[in-house]
Amino acid sequence: MNKIIVLVVLFSSLSGCLSSKKNNTNAVVSQKEKKVYPSNVIPFMDKWKILLGDGTKSDSLINFDKEDFFYVENDGKTNWVVYKTPNSGITSRTSSNTRTELGEKKHWIPETGGKLTGTLKVMHVSTSGDARVAASYSVVVGQIHSDEGHENEPLKIFYKKFPGHKKGSVYWNYEINTDGDNSKRWDFSTAVWGNDMSVVGETPDTYPEEPEEGIELGETFSYEVNVHEGIMYLTFTSKGHETVKFTKNLLKSDFSTKANIPEQILTLYAPIERDGIERDSAYAGEIQYFKQGAYNQTNGKDPEKNIVWNTGSETYGGDIAKQYANGCYAEVWFSKATVGPSVAP
Repeated sequence: MNKIIVLVVLFSSLSGCLSSKKNNTNAVVSQKEKKVYPSNVIPFMDKWKILLGDGTKSDSLINFDKEDFFYVENDGKTNWVVYKTPNSGITSRTSSNTRTELGEKKHWIPETGGKLTGTLKVMHVSTSGDARVAASYSVVVGQIHSDEGHENEPLKIFYKKFPGHKKGSVYWNYEINTDGDNSKRWDFSTAVWGNDMSVVGETPDTYPEEPEEGIELGETFSYEVNVHEGIMYLTFTSKGHETVKFTKNLLKSDFSTKANIPEQILTLYAPIERDGIERDSAYAGEIQYFKQGAYNQTNGKDPEKNIVWNTGSETYGGDIAKQYANGCYAEVWFSKATVGPSVAP
């Protein structure tokens, strides 16, 4: 009789262990099923490839993420795709600035066009840099990039906030498609909310006035880029701010003669001797593609060698963990985005 009782107890214990193990396995499976990837939040990820701030590349973004660079956060109400990148890391062959940024797989010419939208909030920009440098404390959150010729950029959408300021500026830049030597290229900057790129500090650690109509860190705004039959239509919206619209012809230059170079350029770029002119046909017939995410504009390069783009920011020798711990990074969150064909305005 005692042997029977012992066997029953052992069988019951074994059954309990197996049941517990099964429940634990189900819990693990359940946790995996619940994981949210960027492609679950913004379903257009099959149309993009990505370069991350540590040099990681991927052409397949369905169920893809990477801790500390490209992942999903929930603010209590909404899932956001996070793009995060340090001041110094591994980047593309055409830039010295790091990025965690999507690149559109499909290419197009301005005559054919395309449309990109994004709803986002910038959560952080580098807190180190030289205030005299136009690119300091800024991040690009959307682009059109050329894939031939000089490989210039007819559009870069920026957010910039000086240390100590509550509000930052949103502006967009148009880079000329230089006629001849591309070393003379420059960007013309246009303010959306706040200031344009040319508003800088008088010394490395003094700042201009805070923009009254600026955008705060963590404040949501949206952009629409619609290139239709060679004309770029830009629309910027944000709750509590005036909706702002622009148009720019990508087939015919506004800057094809020395007389047409804006005063902003003569002032901002004079120290680095960039005063080129654009080819008359601008970007006509040239292959383009969209980019979206966080393209950090801060770097550790010497401002005395380029007072427009070399920000002299802290990089901790490229140590990404130290950069993140000390505010030397850019972080942008997107909740919505679309890409597709252009539409008639």
